[in-house]
Amino acid sequence: MLKKSAGQLKFEELRSQYPYLEYKGYEAVVQAGSLRVIYNFSLSGKHDFHPSFNIPARKFFVRTIDESMLKTPEFDSLIFHIGMIELVSYWKSACPPKVLIRQHSLDQQQVNWWKKVYYNGLGEFFYTNGISTTISDFMEIESEGKPVEHFGVQLSDSVIVPVGGGKDSIVTLEMLRNEFSIRPFILNPRGATLETVFTAKFGRNDIIEVNRTIDPELLRLNEQGYLNGHTPFSAMLAFYSLLVSWLSGIRNIALSNESSANESTVKGVNVNHQYSKSYEFEKDFREYTASYLSADFNYFSFLRPLNELQIAGLFADQVRYYPVFKSCNVGSKTDTWCGSCAKCLFAWIILSPFIPPDELVHIFGKNLYEDPQLIGFLKQLTGVDDVKPFECVGTIDEVNAALMMYIRKLRGKWPVLPDYYSNTNKFNEYGSFHTESLLKQFNEEHFLEKEFLDIIQRRLSCKNW
Repeated sequence: MLKKSAGQLKFEELRSQYPYLEYKGYEAVVQAGSLRVIYNFSLSGKHDFHPSFNIPARKFFVRTIDESMLKTPEFDSLIFHIGMIELVSYWKSACPPKVLIRQHSLDQQQVNWWKKVYYNGLGEFFYTNGISTTISDFMEIESEGKPVEHFGVQLSDSVIVPVGGGKDSIVTLEMLRNEFSIRPFILNPRGATLETVFTAKFGRNDIIEVNRTIDPELLRLNEQGYLNGHTPFSAMLAFYSLLVSWLSGIRNIALSNESSANESTVKGVNVNHQYSKSYEFEKDFREYTASYLSADFNYFSFLRPLNELQIAGLFADQVRYYPVFKSCNVGSKTDTWCGSCAKCLFAWIILSPFIPPDELVHIFGKNLYEDPQLIGFLKQLTGVDDVKPFECVGTIDEVNAALMMYIRKLRGKWPVLPDYYSNTNKFNEYGSFHTESLLKQFNEEHFLEKEFLDIIQRRLSCKNW
């Protein structure tokens, strides 16, 4: 009999202590013209959680934030669904075997859909905690009340662009801004996200923002040793984006998720850190939205036809954003690149064929190719190890191709990391044909309407790699 991991034992212990998580409902209030929503969750009656969010009013909103808006079935459906995805952060603290939904009833297709989102979105959480479970066993969902209402809504052909502060959303922003009227959208504004939109010449009142808070009780439980780990943030962003689409009257929601997000993080196992950025989730989400909310929303990833290598080449043209873009999770609170994590190394590698080394040093604060402490991350990123970093990084092929492109440009002594790379078998696997095929690649699995597809194809046709 195999010995159970510490995480598995904790999982089973907590599930016996906490048999259910209850979604009791929400309260929505208008404060100085802004919307505030507070959710009411209970972990088996022993711990209550009240996460909340606030949306400041904007003059360009087509729906006035007032008491009458709060009473509409459209508002209720959208807010209820945000609560369903917020719930996942609180479920994972004790992984109760049952989830009780009190406000609305879900049909079997909805139950199956939500179980898939939770299970796959928590794939990394289960893996890193050493938890073994199945999609049929990990939870049951019971619900009561009236079904959520499907609705129609008149929306303009403008575009909402969620901005995360990294290179991808900058590429989307710049490629669309001359073709459409666009509105940047930021979930929990911070230094890099705000500086990105300011660099794009948008003022604070020109953007849509949502300020989301986590209940301190959850943080307290985490400190006490309850289960913790990665949750599907992009799935949360998806549901918030529907609400801001409805408020602003804008039909198109253009994400910046690329084809690279489809690759599993762990070889041979369906565990993907970027599951809620994947084409699979995007497809499922669009189908669910059309069936249970409204078919009038157009949620899609503008960069889905492209890979990380191509996006890096496109971003390299956006020199004015070099000082402001950030993708480092370690340095997110201080708005810096830490220079010591897998995300920083990936960003350096993927940009190195397109941006001169001295400019990269100016961006990152040091030459990451000269740091031998990063060799472990290099092994993960290039596929020498079986597990990629649990970060939003490109595919193994893309990383190897970027390194090969950089090495081909070098003259004289190679820095530490390319020298290590050149002495592995990876050096001989990625010739010029392989790298060129990635630069010419075009993923046909996407949901871009023709007018958006034409923009990308025109831009690629002008690009001399």
